[in-house]
Amino acid sequence: MMTQNLLVELLVEELPPKSLKQLGQSFAQLLAASLEAQELMNQNAVVTAFATPRRLAVHIGNVAAQAADKAITQKLMPVKVGLDAQGQATPPLLKKLASLGADASVVPQLKRELDGKTETLFWDSIATGTSLTDGLQKALQETITQLPISKVMTYQLADGWQSVNFVRPVHALVALHGADIVSVNILGLQAGRETQGHRFAAKINPIVLHNADSYAQQLSTEGAVIASFAERRAEITRQLTSAAAREQLTLINDDALLDEVTALVEHPNVLVGTFDAAFLQVPQECLILTMKANQKYFPLLDAQGKLANKFLLVSNIRPIDPAQVIAGNERVVRSRLADAKFFFDQDRKKTLASRVPELDEVIYHNKLGVQGQRMHYVRAIAKMIGQQLNGEILANQAYTAAMLAKTDLLTGMVGEFPELQGIMGRYYAQYDGLGNDIAFAIEDHYKPRFAGDDLPRNEVGICLALADKLEILVGMFGIGEIPTGDKDPFALRRHALGVVRILIEKKLPLELNTLIMQTASIFNDQMIENQWSKSYFDWKKKSEMKALAVGVRGLNIKEESTGRLLEFIYERLAGSLREQGYTAEEVDAVLSLNPQNLSDIPKRLAAVRSFAVLPEAVSLAAANKRVGNILKKTEGDTSAEVNSSLLQEPAEQKLYDVLIDLSIEIDGALFARDYITYLQILAVLKLPVDTFFDHVMVNVDNESLRNNRLALLRELHDTMNRIADLSKLAT
Repeated sequence: MMTQNLLVELLVEELPPKSLKQLGQSFAQLLAASLEAQELMNQNAVVTAFATPRRLAVHIGNVAAQAADKAITQKLMPVKVGLDAQGQATPPLLKKLASLGADASVVPQLKRELDGKTETLFWDSIATGTSLTDGLQKALQETITQLPISKVMTYQLADGWQSVNFVRPVHALVALHGADIVSVNILGLQAGRETQGHRFAAKINPIVLHNADSYAQQLSTEGAVIASFAERRAEITRQLTSAAAREQLTLINDDALLDEVTALVEHPNVLVGTFDAAFLQVPQECLILTMKANQKYFPLLDAQGKLANKFLLVSNIRPIDPAQVIAGNERVVRSRLADAKFFFDQDRKKTLASRVPELDEVIYHNKLGVQGQRMHYVRAIAKMIGQQLNGEILANQAYTAAMLAKTDLLTGMVGEFPELQGIMGRYYAQYDGLGNDIAFAIEDHYKPRFAGDDLPRNEVGICLALADKLEILVGMFGIGEIPTGDKDPFALRRHALGVVRILIEKKLPLELNTLIMQTASIFNDQMIENQWSKSYFDWKKKSEMKALAVGVRGLNIKEESTGRLLEFIYERLAGSLREQGYTAEEVDAVLSLNPQNLSDIPKRLAAVRSFAVLPEAVSLAAANKRVGNILKKTEGDTSAEVNSSLLQEPAEQKLYDVLIDLSIEIDGALFARDYITYLQILAVLKLPVDTFFDHVMVNVDNESLRNNRLALLRELHDTMNRIADLSKLAT
């Protein structure tokens, strides 16, 4: 059947820039999938998406005008229901045939076949292929309803009576199959061949499209529009890179900003702007965020990685003299940077320490009290961790950092730009003369904030980051705020992975279970009286806050909650390890022992992987599983120790002797945490273990012999499973 290329376009008012890329991709994919399901296009057809601020479009290759006819077999009804005693069609059968577009004339053609045990009537017919008009109409309706639109607009159609819903009002619909218009309609619009180019730079408006294949070229030459999102993005990148090179500066890479700017322009033109160098006294993170978030500008860095007083802007117009465009943007950025400088200057008039009492004004959670209350716990946890890691000096530094960690939330700069929390705390701490150990810890205690993020850079930051995350996890699990499905409003999954990464990658000699129990103990045992200040509260507010604080002091973290939290953390750890390339069997073998020192886990995994390639591994893993099953069935019957005088069979005596001979060597490897050597030593057990099971009956009638052999198996099982549960490797 003859095919031609298809073009479909929705011409709309300006679409949300942060969702344009996804909308464009989804529009193309959903429309193509529907047409493919209706057999109007081949699954290998080339699908090209277009998306600009004012349009969603798709070009699909080799679309048929009508799908091919196909033979179908339809089950009708049991023979005894469809035919009477004389073999004539009954009313139910005639009604069924009529619903399928047939009549009594097809009754002789019906087939009788068994459907299970029932003889049933079947009808073989030819289904006419769907026409492109009908198929595209259905595809458009399905696509419009399935687009990932978070919030729709309701607007009136031109007749003034009807209303429709879409992300933005749609003004035109184009549907071309080759050069022919496909007669479809959607959102109150009939398909045509006219579209619009750039609002100001188009040579022709409206643009009359010749055919489906001329779309991108006509929009470019006649409409001054780069229709492809990817091509427009590449052109902006090229211009940005070129402009930065001319200025001998470096562009800050930001894919999200680049996508957003690509979604704001149809005819990109990169220009260079400047601002007063005096603003560079403000922390560059503030200036960069101001330019990116508020103005969608691209900041530039000098050779030393410092912010330059120049920036790149992407204009949607190309005037002969761009000076006015540049000057207008410079005026706007000047006022924005002045705001940032004002916040910075005002914030430095108060020290971080003077802001600590204000944390008692900030409600953290209705069941966990105010932020000031919470930070009392974090201080105690941070001090505890510091004491365990490096003694009193680190403990006191961690305590000080914890006391100040959240005070920058009360500053004007962070109030304006929440993304700067921690960063501004570091700057203000340095301005207060607190030193880099404390300052960097305040910035780093939020880390890691996402997958692949850096970890805290010093010991104080490590203590504080762990304390902050442990307090959140233990507190939230203690009040039953546990993530379910996709809902995790307090980012507990991220905090759990943060704890895991810090313990493992920083190789900390801290046990996870102990940390959680100590944190829970601080919640349960520490009675904290808030320091109330009349300068911050009126009597009513003070009473409300005290009521919250009293509720928190009564919080009791139960063992059940900490158990669920441990399980939750191990689940996150297991998922993370699998993403790193470890097999499910390797991860299960190590984590099934619930190792408390997480810094050991990479070594254990490496040892398991090394063991698994040994020739003896398969046999030993299977034997280990067999031993485990035997011991499970006889729990409580095992003797505490092996009595060598009761070892009657040569095979059990040999196994016992090998275990005794290995004990010194494997204990040394275990002490040195040389887990690879430990598991490789176990290879010598293959022969005595196999011989034992070939020649020794464990469950004999003699109770003393039976219990002694079970004790021997217990010792074997313990020896084999100190690093990992090797039975998990058994196939």
